Amino acid sequence: MSHRIIRSLLEARLAAWAKTKSLRVAYQNQSFDPVDGETYLTTATLPALTDSLTLAGDHREYTGIFQVSVVTPAGKGAGAGEALADELSALYPLNDRLSKETFTVQLITPMAIAREIQGATDYTVPVSLTYRADTI
Repeated sequence: MSHRIIRSLLEARLAAWAKTKSLRVAYQNQSFDPVDGETYLTTATLPALTDSLTLAGDHREYTGIFQVSVVTPAGKGAGAGEALADELSALYPLNDRLSKETFTVQLITPMAIAREIQGATDYTVPVSLTYRADTI
């Protein structure tokens, strides 16, 4: 039970949705070359330190942030990226649970937009949520 499982659960949901939108996804530590003018997504899982809340040490608490950045071409306005961010918010609803066998992770904050980033050739809308999983 680990952040690896959490990342795989979150990314699997994203992959299925992105396929329906014909969006490519740049996953962590994978080669990705965007095409000029392409709208695409990037992901980052930012785990916090694993904790244990029992004296026996049999409990594990996994928390962290899952971020998806919507990258659109520069100079086209913010609307397209923000619309995809809204769809991502619906894709990962607050308090939703994702499971693999007996392991379950809960989304404990809503997917929220952070400060958008204007680049020379692209415009990035970062959206993120916080997750938590407990095991005993």
